Amino acid sequence: MVQIKSFKILLEAAGKQPRKKLVVVNGLDINTLGALDEAVDLGFVQPILTGDEKKILEKLKSLGIATDKYEIIHCNSSKEAAEKSVELIHNGEADLIMKGMVSTDKFMKVLLKKDYGLVPSKGTLSHIAVMDNPNYNKLLIFSDAGVIPYPDLKLKILMTGYLIQAARRLGIKNPKVAVIAPTEQIIISIQSCMDGATIAKMAEHGQIEGGFVDGPMALDVALNKEAAEIKGFTSPVAGDADCLLFPNIDAANVFYKTNSKLCKAEMAGIIAGAKVPAVVSSRGDSEKTKLNSIALASIIS
Repeated sequence: MVQIKSFKILLEAAGKQPRKKLVVVNGLDINTLGALDEAVDLGFVQPILTGDEKKILEKLKSLGIATDKYEIIHCNSSKEAAEKSVELIHNGEADLIMKGMVSTDKFMKVLLKKDYGLVPSKGTLSHIAVMDNPNYNKLLIFSDAGVIPYPDLKLKILMTGYLIQAARRLGIKNPKVAVIAPTEQIIISIQSCMDGATIAKMAEHGQIEGGFVDGPMALDVALNKEAAEIKGFTSPVAGDADCLLFPNIDAANVFYKTNSKLCKAEMAGIIAGAKVPAVVSSRGDSEKTKLNSIALASIIS
């Protein structure tokens, strides 16, 4: 597979695949339905909507969307819609799942229910964002901007694996992962530095496979070759990272929103770690971000 280096190429690649069945939980908000309809027209999803059938039909008609393209499963509440959607995934009747107008907590709670077996016993759910920034020469994949607040070393190891898996699905044969910290020095009093050094050493010893992992690494060194040269830091990852593992949700979320709101970067995001990718967009995300996220989930699944 050729490396996907932009969202334009991502959308084209998704459209060349067989359609994936995407179930949307309580799909009533304008941006979600707009993105979903474009994904249908581009040929990469077959939509299923769960929720109040009457309200869904009214919303589709108000947006000028042809209702005959959609399978609608009536549910009496958002909780019931979430349960039904996850049940479809569990039974193999849908390939992807997307959160509509239902609280993230309620959605995640159902997704994590042991009865459905969607999350492995030793696994976890983690948010993976993908950014298309005009100032970087390829897509940049990073975690975790939305699910795990303060991951410990064990979780960071899992998250590193998820990043590598996602990158490889995007055509990157040997993803370069930077474990982000304030500095490249291994400082005992800074946890992100210690975690970065440990994860990098584990990868060196073959305990983390599929990519090249280095850390700890400051953000400027990970993304800018000149900064790496000035600091005298030599690594295949330096200035050319495909993936960034941030130390916590504070750093990752600020990075996400700074790039999307101030730097004209396009974004996509999914939840990894379950049987299938889940699209869980922020309320502030645009229709374009949601479309990119659907395409990303389609490619990664």
